[in-house]
This record gives sequence, C-alpha cells and structure tokens, in this order.
Amino acid sequence: MLQILKKLFGGTPAVDFAELLKSGAVIVDVRSKGEFAGGHINGAVNIPLDVLPSQLGKLKKDKPIITCCASGMRSASAKGLLKSKGFTQVHNGGGWMSLRNKLG
Repeated sequence: MLQILKKLFGGTPAVDFAELLKSGAVIVDVRSKGEFAGGHINGAVNIPLDVLPSQLGKLKKDKPIITCCASGMRSASAKGLLKSKGFTQVHNGGGWMSLRNKLG
C-alpha cells in the first residue's frame, strides 16, 4: 500500500547525506567562486554551474555526488546535467547551509 501511495504522489525515500559522505561521496557546490568564498561546506568542491559541462573530468562516475548551491535551483540543474552525462549516483543536497545542517 505504501509503495502505491509513493508512486501516486511521487514520494521518494529520504537521502541520508551524512551516510553518503561517509561512503565517499563528493559534495559539488555549483555556486559562483565569490559565493563559495563567502562560505561553504568543508571539503566541498566548487565547480560553478556555468562551467560544470567543461569540468566533468574532475568528477568520477562511480562515486556518489551531492550537489548544492544557495537555494537548490542550480544544484537541481547540476544533478540533471550530471545524470544526462552518465553519472548515476547524483543527489541534490539543495541549499548549502541546509545541507551543512543535515550533515551534523
């Protein structure tokens, strides 16, 4: 019954970002260099969304990737781009401050 409701209403299982990080996930912050310099999650890689297509070689397709930005809009676009380029384990972490709180 629960599975049927999830399919009907689009519910997706919650992602445990802290667990993903422990298993080797990379956080890709797609904000501008200036935004990133103003504050970011320790260990995050800054690849602004506008240059992401030319920087895909810096990322590994076999590692989980968590995208983040200021609000979740650019990170959602980044997730879509990465998925379209063959990256399979991509998760939108949303806004970086919210994601930082979820990481503990």
